[in-house]
Amino acid sequence: MPLGGSLQFINVWAIEDGDGWAVVDTGVQTRETSQAWRSAFAGALGGRPITRVIVTHLHPDHIGLAGWITRKFDCRLWMTRLEYFQCRMLVADTGREAPEDGVKFFRAAGWDEDAIENYKARFGGFGKAIYALPDSYRRLSDSEDFTIGGRTWTVVTGQGHSPDHACLWCPELNLLISGDQVLPRISSNVSVFPTEPDADPLSDWLRSLAKVKATVPDDVIVLPAHNDPFEGLHTRIDGLISGHERGLARLEKKLAEPKRVVDTFGALFARPIGPDLLGMATGEALAHLNCLIRRGRIGRETDSEGVAWYAALSSDD
Repeated sequence: MPLGGSLQFINVWAIEDGDGWAVVDTGVQTRETSQAWRSAFAGALGGRPITRVIVTHLHPDHIGLAGWITRKFDCRLWMTRLEYFQCRMLVADTGREAPEDGVKFFRAAGWDEDAIENYKARFGGFGKAIYALPDSYRRLSDSEDFTIGGRTWTVVTGQGHSPDHACLWCPELNLLISGDQVLPRISSNVSVFPTEPDADPLSDWLRSLAKVKATVPDDVIVLPAHNDPFEGLHTRIDGLISGHERGLARLEKKLAEPKRVVDTFGALFARPIGPDLLGMATGEALAHLNCLIRRGRIGRETDSEGVAWYAALSSDD
């Protein structure tokens, strides 16, 4: 399904389910995506009904049209509990003014007043990319087995990129629908947000990758949300983990002298960070900084202006 930006599209999946199709993920709510689905309903899906909509996690490119499809076919939304309720919470922020906690959060990261004003202007936009959510859902749980079209699928959850992301593994077909948990060419965004400023999502994500590796065989065909299907799951997971560990090492080295969040981008990102990427880069940098704090490698102090400064701890600290 079409996306704007560098990713260009998101992969969604249709699995034969009796006389119809179970679909996994939906694309973002846009007129272009809705038309692409109408074409698929009449074309590749042969006019057969959708039996259920399974959503890996709450991000708009995955859940954006879930409400539209479930209403159109009178079927149920399936997703994990944390993803469903956090999505409803974020949608409820649509139209609200930016909270003071959010302003303090980004000011502490070193944002200037122009960036703060841009945050205030854009706040509450999450729900605009999501069709009205269903008022009920069917909960998915970690390690749960369920059937689609007579075949057993197992839920493998992960944290860090989102609260409780669901991957779907079918041993009989030797397939893993990985969503954003394991991608072939890029690393999923792992960010700290104003609602939980002291969170350590990077540790959650690294543990989740190790869990997927221990649970799912290496020889599966991986069906990711972005880029092409691939093989070599365990090698890819090892590469993702080692890549973030190298980033943590570079970041700690950079903190030989105190730095603000916005001063650390060069240690983590290969490209310049402009206004369009500032929010995502800040969240990802904070995820690495909070991980190093949790590991006892760095400390944080806040100055009289409310700006946080991070520095490596000496052996005497």
